[in-house]
Amino acid sequence: MSQVMSMPGAGSKTSAVAWYRQRWPWILIAIPGTSVVLGFVLLYLAVTTWDGLVVDDYYRQGRAIDQTVARSALAARLGLSAEFDLESEKVVIRMSADEGVHLPPGVIVTIAHPTREGMDQILRLGGEAGVFAGPLAPLSGGRWLVQIEDEARTWRLNGAIRVPSERKVKILPYGT
Repeated sequence: MSQVMSMPGAGSKTSAVAWYRQRWPWILIAIPGTSVVLGFVLLYLAVTTWDGLVVDDYYRQGRAIDQTVARSALAARLGLSAEFDLESEKVVIRMSADEGVHLPPGVIVTIAHPTREGMDQILRLGGEAGVFAGPLAPLSGGRWLVQIEDEARTWRLNGAIRVPSERKVKILPYGT
């Protein structure tokens, strides 16, 4: 008996294709490869940007809340309000108060970005008859917090403005 050995693939027309010329190995390599690339992008963002310190001493900050609420309450008792008008590179504030309340000769205006401390602006504005004006560096688009207070920091008004859609807002003691 003679045995005939046949070679697998002998006489067949299929040919072996190199692994790197097939689609599936590259799809399987792309999944962890994408994760590695995104990991390096996130590492770069974490190293090059700074989120800022939110609060260093929570207890002291908590005690200060009582003082700031009292300042807003005083502004409400005095009947203070302000119209905040944002013009190109200029801010105009028109304040009003209850009868018999004298408005200060100057105010301190803090325009703060909610998440980026480096973009905050503090302005000392002088004025007459409750109208205060001064130069302002351009603000990027988004929501900005506005705080107006007297120079002695006995009262304060709080509000927010959305740039560029809002140009004029009413600022009240407890916010808008």
